[in-house]
Amino acid sequence: MNYLLVTIGAGLGGGLRYFISNLASKQFPIYFPFGTLLVNALGSLILGILIFGFDDKELLSSNMKLLLGVGFCGGLTTFSTFSLETINLLRDTQFLFAGLNIFLNLITTLAGIYLAYIITK
Repeated sequence: MNYLLVTIGAGLGGGLRYFISNLASKQFPIYFPFGTLLVNALGSLILGILIFGFDDKELLSSNMKLLLGVGFCGGLTTFSTFSLETINLLRDTQFLFAGLNIFLNLITTLAGIYLAYIITK
């Protein structure tokens, strides 16, 4: 049952990731991976709200933690994609954008978790 919950959540998260990434590629310049940045920040915010807003207050069942936290947020966020895009920027000698990608993904995901902590307290 746990595997099914994680699989369903990951499918939904992955579908949303694909939608957001496609939307971002149409709205923002293609020279920077904005879609990955957006889903990583959003996934961190959602995970923070789940943990600090619901789990800490014991409002989240273990099944919902698996479905939403492990599955959905795991499917939504894209560390492997982030890594590949960073390496591709480095291979293309886009050192500024590679560094910016690392910095912004780190800062926005930490900010997402921290913002969720502040909001839920």
